[in-house]
Amino acid sequence: MQESERQLIEGIQSGDREALRRLYERFSRFAMGVALRYVPEREDALDVVHDSFVIILTSINSFEYRGEGSLRNWVSKIVSHHAIDWIKKHEQLSFSDQMPDEIEEDEEAVIEDIPKNLLNEMIGRLPLRYRVVINLRAFEELSHKEIALRLGINENTSVTLFSRAKRKLERMMKEYLNSQRI
Repeated sequence: MQESERQLIEGIQSGDREALRRLYERFSRFAMGVALRYVPEREDALDVVHDSFVIILTSINSFEYRGEGSLRNWVSKIVSHHAIDWIKKHEQLSFSDQMPDEIEEDEEAVIEDIPKNLLNEMIGRLPLRYRVVINLRAFEELSHKEIALRLGINENTSVTLFSRAKRKLERMMKEYLNSQRI
């Protein structure tokens, strides 16, 4: 049986160096999944995960346990923040309050029918600004106000980008589902 997050944290905070290894083994694949949602190139995502674990392992003693799942959420936040910082440093991430009017309404695709790895790949194919906003909203569950503050954009821009990202993702899912019916 896998030890609880509380047991893992208690081991780390009591000086058990082996517990640090168990933390890495337990969350490294999860962290890679988070990183790949933002940075779809595997080598770049590995850099994000590596740098994130440096932060995680050096600041773990200041982590405050708040119930099962809180450690996983903390790891996710560190990785997503570091991924956005990586994007800002290595890619042209620009946002505009002026958005073109090219939205067409689509009926929603059924997300449960899309394999998780394929959904992550679809998110990775979104334009960078869409990919960042949809990850922050859908996976990190930030409000549009929080997204606007994190990215230095207007709150309405966050709403618009999220809406367009969602529609573009729905079109990709519909195309996939239609191709599976043939």
